[in-house]
Amino acid sequence: MQAIEIPHFGGPEVLQPVERPTPRPGAGEVLIKVAASGVNRPDVFQRQGHYAPPPGASDLPGLEVAGELVDGDFSRNNPFGLKRGDAVCALLAGGGYAQYAVAPLGQCLPIPAGLSVLEAASLPENYFTVWSNVFDRGQLGQRGDGVKESLLVQGGSSGIGVTAIQLAHALGHPVFATAGSDEKCRACESLGARAINYRTEDFVERVKAWTDGRGVDVILDMVAGDYVPRELDALADDGRLVFIATLGGMKTELDIRQLMHRRLTITGSTLRVRPVAFKAAIAEKLYRHVWPLFAEKRLRPIIHEVFPAHEAARAHALMESSAHIGKILLRW
Repeated sequence: MQAIEIPHFGGPEVLQPVERPTPRPGAGEVLIKVAASGVNRPDVFQRQGHYAPPPGASDLPGLEVAGELVDGDFSRNNPFGLKRGDAVCALLAGGGYAQYAVAPLGQCLPIPAGLSVLEAASLPENYFTVWSNVFDRGQLGQRGDGVKESLLVQGGSSGIGVTAIQLAHALGHPVFATAGSDEKCRACESLGARAINYRTEDFVERVKAWTDGRGVDVILDMVAGDYVPRELDALADDGRLVFIATLGGMKTELDIRQLMHRRLTITGSTLRVRPVAFKAAIAEKLYRHVWPLFAEKRLRPIIHEVFPAHEAARAHALMESSAHIGKILLRW
C-alpha cells in the first residue's frame, strides 16, 4: 500500500510517500480501505518529534480516517452491527496516513446519514475530543436546574473549535469563541458563536459584558500558558476550565484562593493513549446523541481544503500556518 511516513523529525518537507505492507487486523480490530484521512495538530507534533505514538501503535501519523471495511474481527464489541463493505469513519492511535489502516472495531462508527465518505473523515478526532472534554469532563449542561450553561472556545476557527461551537450551539448552549482575525470571527459567528478577535479585543471583558458580569460556565482551552489567569477571571462561579493542548506554553501561575472561593475546576485530558474501551464508550455516546444531528442538518462538516495524499507536506504547512478554518484532509 501507499503511505506517508516520518523518516526523521523536522519540517513539513520530511513527510515521505512510501510503500508499506498492508497491515493485518488482530482480535477486535478491522481493516479499513481508506478514502480520506484527517490532518490534525497532533500529527504536526509527531512529525516534529514532540508526540510519540503510544506503545503498539503504528509509527505512521494519522488519527482519523473514513473508508470501507474490508476485513477483520466483527464478533466482539460491535454495537452498531458493522460488517464487511460498510462505510465507516474511525478514530485511530496512529496509521491513518495510508491506503489501508487498522482500527479497533469499537472506535468505528457508521457514516452519518447524508454525509459523504470524504466529509466523514473530518469527524472522529474532533468529535471524540469535544464530547469527551466539553460534555464528559467539562460537564456542560449538567447543572440540572434548566439553565443552559455557556461555553467559551479558545481557537474557534480550528477543527476542534468549529466542532465545539456547532455542537454546543445545536444543543442550545450560548457559545463564545476567540479567533485571530475578523474573517475567522465571522466564520465562528456563522456557526452560532459570539466571536472575539483576540488580537484587538480582551476576551475577559467581552465575555463578562455578554454575560452581565457572570462569566462562562465552561472554557475549552488549547492555549494554556499566560491565558490561564485570565480564563479564571472569565469563568463563572463553579466554572470549569478544560485543557486539550498547550500551544501557548505548559506553565502558568494560579491564584489558589480564587479557585477555592469560587469553587472553580481545572481539568484536561489527552485521548490518544486512552484504552479502547474508553474510546468505544465515547463512540456510543456520539452515535446516540450527535449522529442524529447530522441527519437533521443541525451539524455539518467544515472542511477548509482537501489535498492529494502525496501532498501531505503542503497540508502540514497549511496546518502550521493556522490560516485554515475547519478541517484539512488527505484524499487517497
